[in-house]
Amino acid sequence: MAAIPSLAGNEFTLRPFQPVPGNLAEELQRVQKTAQTITSILDLDQLIEKIVNEVAQWFNCVEASVYLHDEQQHEMVLASVRGCRLLDKGHRLKIGQDGMVGHVASTVRMHYAPDVRKDSYYIACEHETLSEVAIPLCVGDRLVGVFTASHTELDAFTRPMLRILQALCDHVAIAIHNALRFESERSERAAMDRDAQEARAIQQALLPKSSPYIPGFAISGLSVPARAVGGDWYDFIPFPDGRWGIVLADVSGKGTAAALLMSATRGMLRSLAEACCSPGEVLTKLNNLLVDDFPAGKFVTLVYAVLDPANRTVLFANAGHLRPLFIDSEGEHFLDVERGLPLGLGSGDYSETVISLSEGSKLIFYSDGITEAENGTGEEYGACRLAEHAVKQGASAVTLVDEVRLFANGAGVRDDASAVFVSTVV
Repeated sequence: MAAIPSLAGNEFTLRPFQPVPGNLAEELQRVQKTAQTITSILDLDQLIEKIVNEVAQWFNCVEASVYLHDEQQHEMVLASVRGCRLLDKGHRLKIGQDGMVGHVASTVRMHYAPDVRKDSYYIACEHETLSEVAIPLCVGDRLVGVFTASHTELDAFTRPMLRILQALCDHVAIAIHNALRFESERSERAAMDRDAQEARAIQQALLPKSSPYIPGFAISGLSVPARAVGGDWYDFIPFPDGRWGIVLADVSGKGTAAALLMSATRGMLRSLAEACCSPGEVLTKLNNLLVDDFPAGKFVTLVYAVLDPANRTVLFANAGHLRPLFIDSEGEHFLDVERGLPLGLGSGDYSETVISLSEGSKLIFYSDGITEAENGTGEEYGACRLAEHAVKQGASAVTLVDEVRLFANGAGVRDDASAVFVSTVV
């Protein structure tokens, strides 16, 4: 029988086939070892090229090829060929109609032509060919492809050789099936990555391009999603009378679903805010819309404030969001409201709170991705660290998010992290 494969790493090299009587079991064991190597190759083109070239060398074939099954077109497609100069990759054969490949694909049984001149299915390619075998490549009941090998001698493939080829083709079928699945999954992941990046670009476009310029005030905002897209957002809404609407919100959940709900909520809030209602009225009307539209179990926590630069005041309402942090000459205060359920959970109204912005004061809105970020030991960033950072000279939304991400280094930021700073300046 043959001295079949010699293995090196993930590669296999096949020496010329030299029949040796009586060692079929040993040769089949070596085929098994070869199979373990080829099934580790997940690049489809590399796998098929290697199978065709190496088997052709091993059996001294004048021609070898692999056709893959196109289930939708009910055709066989040439994936790789060695030795036939008349056919190129992509050549198609009708199942049940064209050649030995079409016949084998139809019957799902090996077909051997010891003399191709007498075989009705054979389609000539290399004029030296005198014998040819076509073997179906199947995984379970599924046809994956067809392997062919041709020789210049009559009846060149002995029964032991055909048995070894069939055994090898069983493993080749599995290797090709795995490579096809890997290629399909990789393409799906790539498509999902492209979709996610497009969604991220769209979501980023909905965020403010820059902070508003308001004399006497420094305003900054930043939102960093934990994934490609997220459910946090912030907004600055200019009003004709010089006031500004300021929003920071967090939709329950993460990823694409949260991003879709965020986008819808943002559009509705902007429309209501531009009607110049007060913050409490805006949230009451917005909640009535979301209660009817939101899926069960989904909600939004949101702070909506109106900054009046002329009077140096902020009027805000809070829909179940984390308490805003206010810093003035008297220290740090987390501001409560009387009423304010998260949006979308049930009917209710929203109370309002007004604060005066004295010189040097700061007002900070933030999401739970800030305070609940954990370091490698499971310790949360927390409200105390937030207040310690906010009182620093030059603190902003950007510096806060940067510090939180540094704090969580090693554990990672598991939730969207967003913040808005409103500071008075001289």
